[in-house]
Amino acid sequence: MRRLLVSTVCAVAVLAGAPVAALAQSAAPAEAAIQTEDARLAAFFEAAWQARIALSPQTMTSLGLKTDYDKLDDTTDAAAERSLALAESQLAQMKAEFDPATLNADSRMSMRLFEYGVEQARLSNRWRDWGYQFAANGNPTTSLPVFLINNHRVSSVSDAEAYVSRLRASERVMGEIAAELRDRASKGVISPNFVFEPSIANTRNIITGAPFDDAADNPVWADFQRKIGALDTDQATRDRLLAEGRAALTGEWKRGYEGVLAALAEVQQQAAVMPNRDGGVWRLPDGEAYYNARLQLSTTTDLTADQIHEIGLSEVARLQAEMQVIMDQVGFTGSLPEMFTLLKTDPRFQYPNTPEGKEQYLTDARAFIAQVMEAAPRWFSDLPEAALEVRAVEAWREATASIAFYNSPAPDGSRPGIYYVNLSDMTQVLKPQIEGISYHEGAPGHHFQIAYAQEMQGLPSFRRFGGYGAYAEGWGLYAERLGKEMGFYQDPYSDFGRLSTELWRAVRLVTDTGLHAKQWTREEAMDYFRQNSLLSERDIQKEVERYITSPGQATSYKIGELRIMELRQRAQTALGDRFDIRDFHAVVLGSGSVPLDVLSDQVDAWIAAGGGAPQT
Repeated sequence: MRRLLVSTVCAVAVLAGAPVAALAQSAAPAEAAIQTEDARLAAFFEAAWQARIALSPQTMTSLGLKTDYDKLDDTTDAAAERSLALAESQLAQMKAEFDPATLNADSRMSMRLFEYGVEQARLSNRWRDWGYQFAANGNPTTSLPVFLINNHRVSSVSDAEAYVSRLRASERVMGEIAAELRDRASKGVISPNFVFEPSIANTRNIITGAPFDDAADNPVWADFQRKIGALDTDQATRDRLLAEGRAALTGEWKRGYEGVLAALAEVQQQAAVMPNRDGGVWRLPDGEAYYNARLQLSTTTDLTADQIHEIGLSEVARLQAEMQVIMDQVGFTGSLPEMFTLLKTDPRFQYPNTPEGKEQYLTDARAFIAQVMEAAPRWFSDLPEAALEVRAVEAWREATASIAFYNSPAPDGSRPGIYYVNLSDMTQVLKPQIEGISYHEGAPGHHFQIAYAQEMQGLPSFRRFGGYGAYAEGWGLYAERLGKEMGFYQDPYSDFGRLSTELWRAVRLVTDTGLHAKQWTREEAMDYFRQNSLLSERDIQKEVERYITSPGQATSYKIGELRIMELRQRAQTALGDRFDIRDFHAVVLGSGSVPLDVLSDQVDAWIAAGGGAPQT
């Protein structure tokens, strides 16, 4: 993939007025030394990255590496402290060994981002014990099977043996999870009541089916059998591996999950008798400070909860006014809530709640992605090479899976980017929203940003594979709006759906801050959603419960999108006829996922340099 040195625009802008001869005379003697320092810094970043991922066998596997292929991560507090200590020592080393004055603009940008990343890790670790292990939209017991099925490749006997070792290591990991669950509960940090029933059900699903009972094959057992069956080896070896896998599943794997189920049952009893269990984190010790930290981490800004709340109210009003225009266009004379009711109840706007209905949803989503791919070269000067697939969330984890989400591809191409959709109840899936969601989770959304960043070989690895939610989710929401400019949403109801998904993210600003800063109840937040959004009743419940258990995260989408749109308007105003949307997208995507203030600096420097295609 091409290398976008967007930050070099800063240097170009600063030096634009200097005499050409003087620049040539002064730059030539120093060029070799600067290149040497830049190369030395690049080597430092790569070594630092390798040291960091060496602490996480699962991260290495997700990146396509087979180092420590038979191990699982250490999930203890001690491991988190070791990771932070390593990052702090690396930051100190970087500051001691490298002088920004001797480096080019791109290297200076990498230094800035490296330090920012450590600052964020420091803040996140400060509040580690306040987080809920078991949340409304995911938990550590279901993430392990997903990891093994999607990431652990088996191309040799040793790979299969490593798979078995990981099955055995699950007992240790589940023991760590159970111990942490009890420890946090002893400090008053207990997931809300509504988390336990689906978390217990999904955890029990992982030890249900063959080889645990006489039912159909468990997904992990089915995956292991499929991978062993594809091995180029003799039958005796296959039989041995299958026997070892079965023994590990019915032994260590099952015991580990049973231990977590026991811990969940214990803590569930504690949750049942505690007041305000289903409210925001304001009720936790130092809850206000914790939420402020979560907002800072989620938005990469210093916006306060009150400011974010007001932004949300303003955006809700704007978007509902735009919806009224479409209501007039289609001749609907009722109120906005009545329009919402029509779309949620009229069979025209739903898929059949059947296997055929689910397949039709997937077919439609793939068609939306395909039309983006065809039009993309007119809007982007470079595209990711990784494939993109659309898949339904596996049935065994539907209860705690999000409505839709993206899984990044493997850097070596062995795993595609995956746009997952949760089709557990098709009566709650609305046709008008599928187009916007597809653009967000697939293309030109997360796939064009995340897969593209991974493929920028000249960028330090911590920038290729790291990221910030406000940038990534902001880009995803921006991509929904971009679809309109690309000529899509031809059906006015689908365009209404686009506005509804943007409104959904604006409502998030109001409800997230309402729950955690203004002490709204779960029911108050759900009522606000009912009055101000198109979401189905199931999705309203899942969304509000997600915000309660993942404080601050939901604010990242709209804050990021608003910043990208602000920067685009600024560039269009300043550059006029010189503005090219492909160049703007190259600047926004060309440095990887960055904090919003860094993104602003990048775009401002590009504007100051006169626009045009970023240097490569």
